[in-house]
Amino acid sequence: MATRIHITQLRPGMRIEKLDCSWFATPFFRHRMAVTSMEQVEQLRACGVEMLDIAGELEADSPVAEDALQEPSSVLTEPPKVTGIPFEEELPAAKLVYTAAKNVIEEAMLDVRMGRDINMDAVNQVVSEMADSVLRNPDALTSLSRLKHFDEYTFFHSVNTSLLALSLGRNLGIDESLLHQLGVGTLLHDIGKTKVPLEILNKPGKYEAHEFEIMKQHVMRGAEVLSGTTGLTDNYLKPALEHHERVDGTGYPYQRQKCDLSQFGMMAAVVDIYDAITSDRCYHKAKPAHEALQFLYLISQKGHLEHTLVQRFIQIVGVYPVGSVVTLNTGEVAVVSRINRATPLQPEIMVVKSAGNTILSHPETVDLARIQGATQRTIAAVTDPVSTGINPTVYLDQEPA
Repeated sequence: MATRIHITQLRPGMRIEKLDCSWFATPFFRHRMAVTSMEQVEQLRACGVEMLDIAGELEADSPVAEDALQEPSSVLTEPPKVTGIPFEEELPAAKLVYTAAKNVIEEAMLDVRMGRDINMDAVNQVVSEMADSVLRNPDALTSLSRLKHFDEYTFFHSVNTSLLALSLGRNLGIDESLLHQLGVGTLLHDIGKTKVPLEILNKPGKYEAHEFEIMKQHVMRGAEVLSGTTGLTDNYLKPALEHHERVDGTGYPYQRQKCDLSQFGMMAAVVDIYDAITSDRCYHKAKPAHEALQFLYLISQKGHLEHTLVQRFIQIVGVYPVGSVVTLNTGEVAVVSRINRATPLQPEIMVVKSAGNTILSHPETVDLARIQGATQRTIAAVTDPVSTGINPTVYLDQEPA
């Protein structure tokens, strides 16, 4: 049993179950915690916490501040879900939860490798935060799927797979309860890689046939780990078990066809492939996002992936995904900074090179969907970032002036 109290009623010895704001806005990355000092109470108050749930009932003699008695009764109810948050307002929160999710999956994989149980409180909390972000704005968190790190591929890949699956699920109208299960399942979809020998997992170069067979075992090993984790039903296991299956029966481990695959498994397959092929690996160079989307569309037409899911996914990430480097009709070079869903061929861009091939000291942000004057800028072509010498992340991670 949990009791909702005001921050002024919080005292050492109480156990916090839930806050009225994100745990990631506080210095306590615990998701639940026992209060041991008034200093912790003050830190929570300084972070803006007003109402919180504690384990058990409030003692009758617990002091209550006068201002807490004057709180209207409406604060005792859960706040309504906020929707329609502008991209630029949601982006800072999305970046915060992205970093938290990366830390959570890194810790979860370490726990499994060391024979410890996964901290499902942390996993559930961070997926709830990710889902909330996607529900507030479908583009902010999705735009961060461009973030990659070669040396920590598995962790970034797990987070990207989850956030992309959440965005796809939102687009498909999946309810919040199932959306959470999808997010957890995809965040943990590669947990079985903790059971693969490191010399194979980190091998530079192509696998030998016998090594690939060992690598493929991560699917079943992951399902075994999750099936032994308290509170996880079949829905949570489907992304781990089916993300390498293909709707035409050419995948593994069971060569199941579409009629035998879950929606979660087919969704996981789409987003898993997209993030994998847009990431640098020791055995292949990352494909630009638009090429990856073309590849997904092609193999869905050939029957490997569920075609409708691929079409929906392309709508989500946009014809020109965030981070794409494009050449304009003016000869300028730009980085796509935001997609426009109403006008997918006219995203928001940052012009970073002049028509004379000079890097601009102050990039110009332009919304191509808005009238720009005499010379209307349009995208002429998608360009390889390497050939232009442009690193999109450098520009996209800059704080606005």
